[in-house]
Amino acid sequence: MKKHRLRNRLIVLFLLLAYVCAIVLPYARQPAVTAATIEGFTASDFYGDSDTGQRARIISDNGEALAERIRLISQAEEEIILSTFDFNADDSGKMLLAALLSASQRGVHVSLLVDGLAYATGILGNPWFRALTREENVELKVYNPLNPLKPWNLMGRLHDKYLIADRTAYILGGRNCYDFFLGDHDGYKNYDWDVLVCCEDAGAFPSLDQLLEYFRSVWALDECHAVASRKEGKQEELLALYSRMQEEHADWFLPVDYKELTVPARRVRLVSNPIGPQVKEPVVFYTITELMEQAEESVSIHTPYILCDDWMLGQLADICISVPEVTMMTNSVANNGNPFGAMDYYANKEKLLGSGVGMLEYDSGVSYHGKCFTIDDRIAAVGSFNWDMRSAYLDTELMLVIDSPQLNRQLREAMGGYEQDALRVIDADSYDLAEGQTPQPLTPSKERRLKLLYYLAYWARFLM
Repeated sequence: MKKHRLRNRLIVLFLLLAYVCAIVLPYARQPAVTAATIEGFTASDFYGDSDTGQRARIISDNGEALAERIRLISQAEEEIILSTFDFNADDSGKMLLAALLSASQRGVHVSLLVDGLAYATGILGNPWFRALTREENVELKVYNPLNPLKPWNLMGRLHDKYLIADRTAYILGGRNCYDFFLGDHDGYKNYDWDVLVCCEDAGAFPSLDQLLEYFRSVWALDECHAVASRKEGKQEELLALYSRMQEEHADWFLPVDYKELTVPARRVRLVSNPIGPQVKEPVVFYTITELMEQAEESVSIHTPYILCDDWMLGQLADICISVPEVTMMTNSVANNGNPFGAMDYYANKEKLLGSGVGMLEYDSGVSYHGKCFTIDDRIAAVGSFNWDMRSAYLDTELMLVIDSPQLNRQLREAMGGYEQDALRVIDADSYDLAEGQTPQPLTPSKERRLKLLYYLAYWARFLM
């Protein structure tokens, strides 16, 4: 009997190990950049010499980010496209759902694209989302739904975040659709970035055409599954919420002159990863690092997490060799809300500094989630790409690269607001502290957790 139980346990253990291998092994080898991508990169493609009619503005405040989304949705007349990694039915999420529901009922077609993980954990069966998805003018698709029978696809995620309203304007950046990122709320929050782009001639809006082409290619994937619900949801509650929003936030629903609120852009280009759920060629990382290497004076990078393999560190070192001033700001270990990001930075800080980059650590107590960079006084870029192996090799990712001295200045000033409070790193163990600066202490319990995580999961850092 004991031998029989032991044999059964060994069989279960073997099957479990085989299942884990089926999840991990398809992603364990990181692809190299192809010759086609290398030959297709030209730095001059990201620069322009004349006004294209496209205009842009940085959205740095969470409250403003929610207001602008509601404004675009409320004034759309034909089509709304919303793609996001995560969407929750909390306060801000319900406001977005209410605005989308109202738009669909006045005849606007709504396309909602969400990641399979977010769908499984927050949308599936949720009555607030059912109120929207039961509408005839609403289509919901789920990217790579979680399927235990296809473990080899489980790690590939849709990480894009953008909103398109007709051909009026679009918002693209790093914010998910819930309270941590949108609205003025008490409690936990993340700081992040969006960029709003519009065009004086909606008929000639090249960056929007590029984004629409990207959306349609993802929407058409076999791995994107249409989901519909005819069950009753919280429709009346959402419509009542929309009425309250119109009363309490009347300014959100007023038309604005985007030309007055934006600055001209000489060129706007979208950079994207391959779109399937399988392991990916690191197109975004290669493209942005090669572009940075062409800088004449300075590159400034913000990222919440840093998890790099040797090739990625080599790309960063090449930038530091070519460019006089290269700085990168990330969360300090104590401030980092991502345990895997904190662990990897804790373990590899010295190696990262060895690339030659000047490191700043955001340490305010609020997790910094921003993903942006500037090059000299021309290029400003905002998007969803973290400087980690997941963004490089696993997820769909977007960065919007804009040639605009005015937008560059706008973004550099906003980035500087974070940097002035950040810790300036000297080496792996010390800082050049400004007067009154005191780093958050790394508590013994958190340090123990990071060390334990290092020993248990460092091998899987490319999945994090």
